[in-house]
Amino acid sequence: MMMTTTTKTLKGASKMRGLSLLLGLCNFFILLIGAYLIFQIHSLCRPRFLPPFAIVSVAALLRLLLMLRTALAQQVAAQFILNSPSDASTDSLLRLHRREKYKKWLWWSRCTSVFTVIQFVCAGYLLIKSPAYLSTDSACPLAMEWKSQLWKQRLLSFFMIMVSFVAVLQCFAGSDVLRWRSFYESQDDAWKCHYREVFDNGIRETLCCLGRVKYLSALEEDEVYSVARLLGDLVAYRATGTGHMELLAGLTLLQSQENSSESYEDAIEPPEAKMREAAALHKFAEAAYTGPLLDLGRNPFLFPCAWLYRQGILSPWSRNSRPVLEGDNWWRGHAAAFLKYVNLPPEVLRQGRVSQFKCQAAYFIVVLHHLRTVVITIRGTETPEDLITDGLCKECTLSTKDLAGLTNCSHIPSNIKKIVTSSFPHHAHSGIVEAARELFMQIEGNADIHGTESYGLLSQLLGVGCECYGYNIRIVGHSLGGAIAALLGLQV
Repeated sequence: MMMTTTTKTLKGASKMRGLSLLLGLCNFFILLIGAYLIFQIHSLCRPRFLPPFAIVSVAALLRLLLMLRTALAQQVAAQFILNSPSDASTDSLLRLHRREKYKKWLWWSRCTSVFTVIQFVCAGYLLIKSPAYLSTDSACPLAMEWKSQLWKQRLLSFFMIMVSFVAVLQCFAGSDVLRWRSFYESQDDAWKCHYREVFDNGIRETLCCLGRVKYLSALEEDEVYSVARLLGDLVAYRATGTGHMELLAGLTLLQSQENSSESYEDAIEPPEAKMREAAALHKFAEAAYTGPLLDLGRNPFLFPCAWLYRQGILSPWSRNSRPVLEGDNWWRGHAAAFLKYVNLPPEVLRQGRVSQFKCQAAYFIVVLHHLRTVVITIRGTETPEDLITDGLCKECTLSTKDLAGLTNCSHIPSNIKKIVTSSFPHHAHSGIVEAARELFMQIEGNADIHGTESYGLLSQLLGVGCECYGYNIRIVGHSLGGAIAALLGLQV
């Protein structure tokens, strides 16, 4: 029985991280020495001299208990992944159980991180009060009593140094107690599942802090889990024993040694007139950032005031003259911000959306009669939903409908159309493709319903005999908006 217990103890110790083992031993010695010093101070000094040592000793004890509880939660989470079948990713019930195990481990890890700050404060408090114990003129005669006992003075100094050392070391040690590699070793599937859960919980907590509480309580497989699954697959290199810094160093070295073999000598330069037009329309892409992000970059200290001013908060009487956008606030501030930036009257803005859900882009449709142009502006990355769209980076196959605008355009040479149609399949970023398809349905509608042509706003504006018949269409965007604009242009 004794041999079995000893074997289990040694096996458990072998799974511990070196820093965790060191911190555990240090906290244990702090607890022992602190208890001895408390006994000595209690017999020699007044009770008011006890709190600094008592607080540090109790903190060390609680830290040991937290490390033990975190290690148990970490082991349970790892064992659950190892004992799950290889196709558990398709089982919703198993995935929910796995998420619960990881949530419990992450909760204890967060507690450990918070307690690190508490121990740091306790160590600072002890150091501030230390002159009262080391000075011979203090009200506590500890130094006088120990004047002839050098080992006790050294013990007190050693205790102070160890408390300070542990407080600093814990800031860099992290919250993990056990080594994940001791469980997963070189199993690809286990590492992927592990990092999927880590990313899934991290993304959901971040979105919750940004005001998207709904993602924290979602139980089904949603877009956040899709992003986490992609990120988890990206770090599968951990199964080979490669660290994160080693991978980054390798990528940097590869990039520095890579010589570009592409030649741009045969590339066709765009006409100067098109470039001038693109430069003139770029302001619409910037104006689409109607949230505080644009003002944060330009006015780091006064951005709330600048944003509220741009949102027209100082002119609420103009509310009724502004167009209604989907998801806009009560005073229609996003419409006001867009129009203020491009310096155009309200009647040019015909439709738009600023609220979003999964893979939906914020957009604005503007009619410029003096240029005989309809401008579709798509906003770039600004909200958490945009980040999720960016993160859905798995490749997606483009359908013939996704390239209908390219293959049916009369201004494109037939040989280029033939190359496009003969080189299927074509692929693109899945999140951007889905956002472009959804936006196309918003502005153009569905041609398959009731056997009629599309019934969206573009048809109402550009159809035969309509207000903007014969006008040009220009689709602009920046960053994520530019990517969606490119794919939308292939459909329109």
